[in-house]
Amino acid sequence: MHVRKYLLKGLHRLQKGPGYTYKELLVWYCNNTNTHGPKRIICEGPKKKAVWFLITLLFASLVCWQWGVFINTYLSWDVSVSLSLGFKTMDFPAVTVCNASPFRYSKAKRLLKDLDALMKAVLERILAPEPSHANATSTLNFTIWSHAPLVLINEQDPRHPEVLDLFSLSGNNHNGSAGGSPAPGRICGAPGCKLAMRLCSLNGTVCTFRNFTSATRAVTEWYGLQATNIFAQVPRQELVQMGFPGEHMILACMFGTEPCSYRNFTHIFYPDYGNCYIFNWGMKEKPLPSANPGAEFGLKLILDIDQEDYVPFLTSTAGARLVLHEQRTYPFIKEEGIYATSGTETSIGVLVDKLRRMGEPYSPCTMNGSDVAVRNLYSDYNTTYSIQACLHSCFQDHMIRSCGCGHYLYPLPPGERYCNNQDFPDWAYCYFDLRMSVAQRETCINMCKQSCNDTQYKMTISMADWPSEASEDWIFHVLSQERDHSSNITLSRKGIVKLNIYFQEFNYRTIEESAANNIVWLLSNLGGQFGFWMGGSVLCLIEFGEIIIDFVWITIIKLVAFSKGLRQKRARAPYPGPPPTVAELVEAHTNLGFQPDSTAHSPRAKSYPAEEAPPIPGTPPPNYDSLRLQPLDTAESDSEGDAV
Repeated sequence: MHVRKYLLKGLHRLQKGPGYTYKELLVWYCNNTNTHGPKRIICEGPKKKAVWFLITLLFASLVCWQWGVFINTYLSWDVSVSLSLGFKTMDFPAVTVCNASPFRYSKAKRLLKDLDALMKAVLERILAPEPSHANATSTLNFTIWSHAPLVLINEQDPRHPEVLDLFSLSGNNHNGSAGGSPAPGRICGAPGCKLAMRLCSLNGTVCTFRNFTSATRAVTEWYGLQATNIFAQVPRQELVQMGFPGEHMILACMFGTEPCSYRNFTHIFYPDYGNCYIFNWGMKEKPLPSANPGAEFGLKLILDIDQEDYVPFLTSTAGARLVLHEQRTYPFIKEEGIYATSGTETSIGVLVDKLRRMGEPYSPCTMNGSDVAVRNLYSDYNTTYSIQACLHSCFQDHMIRSCGCGHYLYPLPPGERYCNNQDFPDWAYCYFDLRMSVAQRETCINMCKQSCNDTQYKMTISMADWPSEASEDWIFHVLSQERDHSSNITLSRKGIVKLNIYFQEFNYRTIEESAANNIVWLLSNLGGQFGFWMGGSVLCLIEFGEIIIDFVWITIIKLVAFSKGLRQKRARAPYPGPPPTVAELVEAHTNLGFQPDSTAHSPRAKSYPAEEAPPIPGTPPPNYDSLRLQPLDTAESDSEGDAV
């Protein structure tokens, strides 16, 4: 009951409203507020009122402008970066090592037989373009050549460049005129001749040329493109068998004072470099800590890269490719790796930088990639998110949507196929067009985010010849005996790489973001400006909020009253003329044929239908005798009788 009582009182109070007019409310606020300016507007004379009104308006505008500046600065989400140094025992990084050549030529030769023969013929045409060599091309498989041939472009006349196929017997002038049949080298002996790759789509109706300034670069890229077409059709397990096995590649291993072997490495297949091996990846076992900084407590490896078995036209670099990365992250060797030269000992001193970003809205980063609108194609490896994985996945997604197939160098989504010339004849044109697209790169960069927590390994690299000439003989004898169980030397300086990876020191740097402008900074600046220009505080803002609420409530009450007045005017009695008296209503109710004299002949008189009864009267008129008219003598006699 008490709750209901208080609710009713509150409802009545709301219906009553503030109880002031606009003017009264404004005067009350100016008299009672703690802000200095409004009081002087009310208390001073007319001239000073105007002056104080202008001063108050000016300073209030300055406060609003300053508030806008500070709020805009706060909403820009600026960050400040702090650098701190720490010292502790750290986990040794994951180390991924690969051979520079993805495959052993002895295993892949059967797949590359036709391509190698065609490559040798191309080199002969470039190096010794004599007419006598034209008959040597009859045994070549030109099916590969027809999809993306190399051409010579004679630009001696820039307005009418002449394009010649390396194996055509006659010139093919693209502006309609036919040339003779001299050898391409004799036509393009001038500096204005370029080697280019012709890429066509839609059955050769749309073509573009990929120009090169060096023939070496041209033939290397052309061979790699054709090899990609071949390897894309080979099962992954067969590709692994063609790569360099770990037991042959990793000759010796030592971590700190503990021996290790190829069994301590995790194998992955990386299309650019074939079989790669990861030490201390931390997928199934706990990451190994480093006991102390220094070369004696790091990872020491001796690798056999066996460059005599390299694919001659696919890889022109000899050595080992390695990358240091965090545990449980996928190694992107091509983008982040370094080379170690054969015949040398490469020492890599490591320093650690830890990056800590704040995340949204301060930094566009992600904790685990769940808020990135790109499907991570490397999730099958059970690795953590990285921006390289996102960029590669984004490119593969665009490749599948634009070309209908995926590129051999990146993982495939379920149900898709790799590109090849037989099933997708236009894929090379589509691939290069997509790779050169600025819009595609910007789209992927905008969609992918950096990781909020990242660890970077800064490397200091030094090299020395290894083994020395004095120790070369016995070292190669021992290594050959351990690997091949042979008393003969089966290794050479050209194929041996020694690595020494260690922490330079246990000091690490933490680069951390923090908010440059937090909520405390914002409130202090807002309050400082308000107090300086207006002499106000938070209570003054509450007072101002109160008067705003009162203004709104008075406006609502006035609108409700105005609405009620309109409804009452529309709902008045439906009599067009003066309303009938009570006596007339009573008579009309008792006598159905009664019509008032004043309205019987009036054009505004209202007639009721037969089926509609007249309105029932309210309170009947009083029936007092004193209200009746009597003759004067009768009234006088009555009064005399009363007097007696």
